[in-house]
Amino acid sequence: MRARALLGGMAVVGLVALSHHPSPAPGSPADPRTGCEKAGAGDFCAAVAGLSKALRSPVLPLPRPDILPPPTTPGAIDARVTQANIDRTICVPGYARSARPAYSVTGPLKRRMMDAVHPGEPMANYELDHLIPISIGGAPLDPRDLWLQARRGQANAGDKNVLAYVIWRLVCKHRVPLETAQQAISHDWTRAYAIYATPANVAEYHFRHGE
Repeated sequence: MRARALLGGMAVVGLVALSHHPSPAPGSPADPRTGCEKAGAGDFCAAVAGLSKALRSPVLPLPRPDILPPPTTPGAIDARVTQANIDRTICVPGYARSARPAYSVTGPLKRRMMDAVHPGEPMANYELDHLIPISIGGAPLDPRDLWLQARRGQANAGDKNVLAYVIWRLVCKHRVPLETAQQAISHDWTRAYAIYATPANVAEYHFRHGE
């Protein structure tokens, strides 16, 4: 009964939120005061805003089947990268770029995977992703580490790129052990995002999507 009442309350909150907090125009800066202050709803509207933010979070379990990789992609590591040598390998600027296979190799591979998994869809809609990023010792061409990740929607490739960058910095700062980072991302990257890609860490490392 309490669960049913809670669900009903959330539905009411959602309806009131829609009526009092219209979506901003594309490209307009976010103003946390606009909906709440104009509606005069105070703390109630602030609570709705918090719920809305949580619902948009990429770490929530979502119904899309492609947020996590398929069972055939459990992740794979490059055995040449170890905790003992990270300062001479992955933490050297440009390492991941130099270890990444050429497009002449990954392009045809991605096309074959698209034809098998997403036939007829544009290749630009998906990123050929290393589940364990090369930057933290993921295997560059092991099929167990490669999957097609959506570039749009919640928990997309851009979100995982944020995680990959932040956790690489944490590993290279010796704040997170290499094996811990590898296991966290391969087990459930959305959970790893919640743990490591915190607003404080993202701000500290000044991540930008275009880097």
